[in-house]
Amino acid sequence: MQRPALIVDRSSPVPLYFQLAEQLETAIVDGTLIPGSRLENEVQLADRCGLSRPTVRQAIQHLVDKGLLVRKRGVGTQVVQAQVRRTIELTSLYDDLAAAQRSPRTKVLELVTVPAGDDIAKDLGVPPGTPVIRLKRLRLTDTEPLALLTNHLPIDIVDLTAEGLESRGLYETLRAAGVNLRIANQTIGARGATKAEAVLLDERRGVPLLTMSRTAFDDKGRAVEYGTHVYRASRYSFTLTLVER
Repeated sequence: MQRPALIVDRSSPVPLYFQLAEQLETAIVDGTLIPGSRLENEVQLADRCGLSRPTVRQAIQHLVDKGLLVRKRGVGTQVVQAQVRRTIELTSLYDDLAAAQRSPRTKVLELVTVPAGDDIAKDLGVPPGTPVIRLKRLRLTDTEPLALLTNHLPIDIVDLTAEGLESRGLYETLRAAGVNLRIANQTIGARGATKAEAVLLDERRGVPLLTMSRTAFDDKGRAVEYGTHVYRASRYSFTLTLVER
């Protein structure tokens, strides 16, 4: 791994820790420090830059807080994958990751038939108690967890298998079955991670997560899936374009 040149200017009014953090961030963004690479330890960085260990520690923490570095016990400080930026379109996360060549992987956690509760029934436009498919998946990029996806679908929309869903996305599966997705209602929010979510997403309990709920409709106006998803805010963001009326 190439080591970035790190030079601090003691005559500058910019704090030393911030100078170091900015140079490390530049090295991460331009690919000098690649995802998964291990950073020099605090002692090595302090010696190389002529800084104190507390200053180096503050610079590293600044980048940890920005989601660019992660500390792992027994491993050290590593560069994380670049954040996924997703436009607001009627596509699946799998589609977007594949298009960005981010090596999407899926683990199916649950695939069962359950009676629709009042809220799910309302979103899918079926009577309460109607059998529906409940699907829970963990979505990863390479080996890094990114999102937990929970979806409910009418049982007569498509035949789903865990093997099929681990090889391609839900929307790709729907399209292959002749379902033409046309429009969706979507809400984006945020909340703290539960204990179970934190374990699956390799995060701390209570860490902020992005949330997204979506009801998608086909070209006949039928609700074909209702999804409630949570994303690691440090690895994921939504982008949208606003147009003046």
